Amino acid sequence: MVDAGTVLTLAVALLASGVMAWVIGAGSSGATPFAAAVGANAISILRAALLVGILGFLGAALQGGSVSRAVGTELVGGVTLPPVGVIAALVIGAGLMLVGIFTGYPIATAFTVTGAIVGVGLALGGTPAWGKYTEIVALWILTPPLGGGVAYAIASTLPREDVPEAVSVPVLAGLVGGVFANVRFALLSGVAGTTEGASSIAATISRSLGADPTTGRVAVTLAVAVVLALVVRWAIHRDQDAALRRFLLVLGGLVAFSAGGSQVGLAVGPLLPLLSDFAVPLTAILVAGGLGMLVGSWTGAPRMIKALSQDYASLGPRRSISALVPAFVIAQVAILLGVPVSFNEIVVSAIVGSGLAVGGLGNTSPAKLGRTVLAWIGSLALSFVLGYGVIVVLAPA
Repeated sequence: MVDAGTVLTLAVALLASGVMAWVIGAGSSGATPFAAAVGANAISILRAALLVGILGFLGAALQGGSVSRAVGTELVGGVTLPPVGVIAALVIGAGLMLVGIFTGYPIATAFTVTGAIVGVGLALGGTPAWGKYTEIVALWILTPPLGGGVAYAIASTLPREDVPEAVSVPVLAGLVGGVFANVRFALLSGVAGTTEGASSIAATISRSLGADPTTGRVAVTLAVAVVLALVVRWAIHRDQDAALRRFLLVLGGLVAFSAGGSQVGLAVGPLLPLLSDFAVPLTAILVAGGLGMLVGSWTGAPRMIKALSQDYASLGPRRSISALVPAFVIAQVAILLGVPVSFNEIVVSAIVGSGLAVGGLGNTSPAKLGRTVLAWIGSLALSFVLGYGVIVVLAPA
């Protein structure tokens, strides 16, 4: 029989997780994907908030397992977070995010949650998971040059007269389609909420046709890429501006879906050790986290989308496309590796890269970039110190 104290503890942890999910949905992961499309007048603010909520929920339910397990069980070895540790990590992470929202400082959820959990775990006597830290730090460090570099290359190519957009944009569409065809979905594996045995569209079609796994997957990937490229090329010949806006909408949808898959783990991952005693299925946890993000997107994201779209409006559709393509790819790499990643970092890096290609940073000044980087580093360090300190005070050895 579960005692009242356990029920109360679980309720507090669930509340903290819900607040975190709401903050994520209302923040950058809920506002960024369609801010570019709103800025380009391709979609209204309310419709963008509606779509980003739905797509984020689907991403959380279908792709959220890997990052959730990493956040909940792989950041510290030799110890399982007790209820007080779970609550402390969630409260610190959500609290710092709320401070960032109300003060205007760009606090990164991935940094605050990761720092808090590592601090809590080490204070409890856990051992550092150096292998996982290497993966996380490597992706965090490589995101700016890779995301910014890809965005720079795309933004440098789209306006060139010797590379018509009837060629460059369809090639981009084909590349994005090829990546999406190889994205793993738990639903296709028949094991909901996991990545073990998770299958991609390309692998599933190849298997159903009885083809060689490698050859078949490559063939399906190429087929998807070619079909999408031809469709986009046809659309550009009909109406170039409308085709660019539609492509921007599709990219926004893919980024919103990826945001759900990568960010839900920051809200529900810390709960996994606590809920393991209650035999709650991972799928149910992911769905609940996705619903929290959906509510955040519908209630809090419109204001953020409006604010961000003013910056994106100065980018134009081509520079926005240049920023969203690497954002989608990097987010999917993070999901595949099970690495918590900051959408603030991904998108800011891509915007800077695309801005450099056109000779400036627009509304993103070097001073603002410097403050942003300092806020990221500071939030990681502060969350670690707070997590460690809270456990030392509340649960001394």
